[in-house]
Amino acid sequence: MLVLGDSLSAAYRIAAESGWVALLSERLQQAQPPRTVINASISGETSAGGLQRLPALLAQHKPGLVIVELGANDGLRGLPLEQIQTNLKRILTACRDAGANVLLLGIELPVNYGPQYRGGLRQLYRDAAVEFNVPLVPFLLEGVADNAALMQEDGLHPLAAGEPRVLDNVWPALQTALSKSH
Repeated sequence: MLVLGDSLSAAYRIAAESGWVALLSERLQQAQPPRTVINASISGETSAGGLQRLPALLAQHKPGLVIVELGANDGLRGLPLEQIQTNLKRILTACRDAGANVLLLGIELPVNYGPQYRGGLRQLYRDAAVEFNVPLVPFLLEGVADNAALMQEDGLHPLAAGEPRVLDNVWPALQTALSKSH
């Protein structure tokens, strides 16, 4: 299993073992059969950067499942939604062509980005999930982002205390994706 993400999956400013991907890895080591998780997430990563790195990651790790958590940095930079959508579709196509199933993780932007852009980003994830028939977590930080006690001072990244909730958000859709995975 490969996680292709940004700072939200790279345990930004918290101990790596406290991040949701490390917690996922621990949980999956207890599963039957145990599964390995490779975290290829990089803080600051964009959909374009993830797309550029993906072919080598797919060739090296040959994952049965790729968890794609990208688009937040694109959105925070105000990049055109069409550009984000194109990159995500190329990522999903590359995963499919490599024989990997996908779990897509969506993100919400702060309200100051306006309803049109925020709604467009939200729809972009939904459309990609439907088009590629992949499970979607609509908002990775559901129940975390709106709780100041679980968020870092920047208001964008969870504290270690919020990471178990992030994993709880991912887990049901991951179960669906794993049932399709080899």
